[in-house]
Amino acid sequence: MTVADPLAVAGVAWNLSTLYREVCDPAIDADLAAALARAEAFATRYRGTIDVAGGPAPAWIAAALAELEAILEQADKPAVYAGLLHAADARPPAHGALVARTQERGSEIRNALVFFDLEWLALDDARAAPVIAAPACARWRHHLEGARRYKPHTLAEREEQLLEETANTGRRAFHRLFDESLSAMQFRVEVDGVVQTLNESGVLALLHDGRRDLRQRAAAALTEGLRQQSPLLTFIFNTVTQDHAVTDRWRGYATPLAARHLANEIDAPTVDALIAACEANADMVADYYRLKRDLLGLDVMHDWDRHAPIAVDAARVPWPAARDLVLDAYGDFSPVMRDIAAQFFDGAWIDAESRDGKRGGAFSSGAVPSAHPYVLLSYLGHPRDVMTLAHELGHGVHQYLARERGYLQADTALTMAETASVFGEMLVFERLRRQEQAPRARLALLCSFIEDAFGTVFRQIALTRFEQGVHRARRAEGELSSDRLDEIWMQVNAALYGDAVTLSDDYARWWAYIPHFIHSPFYCYAYGFGELLVLALYEMYREQGEAFVPRYLALLAAGGSEAPAVLLARVGVDIQQPQFWQRGLGVIRRLVDEAKALAGS
Repeated sequence: MTVADPLAVAGVAWNLSTLYREVCDPAIDADLAAALARAEAFATRYRGTIDVAGGPAPAWIAAALAELEAILEQADKPAVYAGLLHAADARPPAHGALVARTQERGSEIRNALVFFDLEWLALDDARAAPVIAAPACARWRHHLEGARRYKPHTLAEREEQLLEETANTGRRAFHRLFDESLSAMQFRVEVDGVVQTLNESGVLALLHDGRRDLRQRAAAALTEGLRQQSPLLTFIFNTVTQDHAVTDRWRGYATPLAARHLANEIDAPTVDALIAACEANADMVADYYRLKRDLLGLDVMHDWDRHAPIAVDAARVPWPAARDLVLDAYGDFSPVMRDIAAQFFDGAWIDAESRDGKRGGAFSSGAVPSAHPYVLLSYLGHPRDVMTLAHELGHGVHQYLARERGYLQADTALTMAETASVFGEMLVFERLRRQEQAPRARLALLCSFIEDAFGTVFRQIALTRFEQGVHRARRAEGELSSDRLDEIWMQVNAALYGDAVTLSDDYARWWAYIPHFIHSPFYCYAYGFGELLVLALYEMYREQGEAFVPRYLALLAAGGSEAPAVLLARVGVDIQQPQFWQRGLGVIRRLVDEAKALAGS
């Protein structure tokens, strides 16, 4: 007899046929071959025609950009498909082989096109400015303007081609090794007297269980699994960190964060102001966890107690109920947002069932503009999983709206990437707050939101400090041991939690499963940026009401067509003012005070 899935999530998997039918679809190689032929024809037509006396004609550049955009999208589509297959299940060798093949062919195509960027950067400002300002190039103005930021950090064509091709056997290879290693890891935990073998998502979920002894066993199991893989994971981290240092040296970046700041279109003083503001307000973290320790009746709060639920009898949320809740919350704000989000469910654009071999965590892939975004998560029915769904659908709505900007400008800087995702969480939180009347349940909901906000702001800033420490130590000391990485990890986390949380020796190894350190060094500060930005934007929404909605949707639809500071100025936000961050931090502090009041009532 088949047992019904109480969460109704079994079988909720994405349909990738918008991209390709199957891993052996001949259209994959056909697209790669066609893209390469087009790239070679593009080079024949345009090489030597950009860096010319007097500058190129704007119409000539516009025609080139239209073709370049089409070639890059055709070349990227197979790689997107391969990456989604591999994320959903890394076990089949054919999935990994397709990732490798699409990366290698993609490098060949990009290397045929790299001359165009180099010739564009070789133009002096006097010849480039009329092209950027010309109506014919208006669609790609920010791309043309933004590319020139990289002029001091770009190498000769042959060197650029070499770095692109060797990335497949270097940095990208280690990204894949990390993902496959984490996806294959199994963690043994005793649950209700039975030893279970869980994947990463499963063991992390137990850290939110109401049973303290189970949380402790889950934490110990996670640490044991990471320690067993420590030689591999430590080597991967060291290699990726050293690759970053080598790249910085060759490209002339002055600090480990400089390349990320440039990509994020933000200056170091603005990021420094963000970090300083967060660290100046970190006292509320320890203050809150003292409150939670009292609410849980604990003498000592350990690291495995941080996510303990205030309401231990919180019911699991079936998938249909989670869908309806998120869509209704989105609809409260904007029917447009609701309708877009509904397509993810109706069109099978979501992969939500838990399975072995599936990548841990959650993400939304923008895919390519001619298709649509896809969302991945492992939905286990916990209230926080509902928030994860709201978060990733926010990304998806953002990516969907920005598709009209085209391949070259649809993607936004990481500093703006969390805008819609965190806003989506806020919409669900506010809807739940309006519905819940019981004081204890309201407190539990509020505490859960505060902890998520802490994780997105203060913890991510601590992770940024950890990365800074690791990159600094790697450059000064050479290859770092697991114990040395543990030491840096514990230093930044002890500074965050103070005396409110006792960090066990086991916790020292938990840096090892965080993918951002491997895939996107210094991504993490963008989470803090996004959370505080959204809290400030939501305050503006509460003040302005319906008038705010079209401006917000226009912000999302702009994608990466302008710098973040320019886009945000249109909705009345000046991120270059240090005091701006205090507005979002003030919201979090107000919520902590509200939790204290509820706890005392």
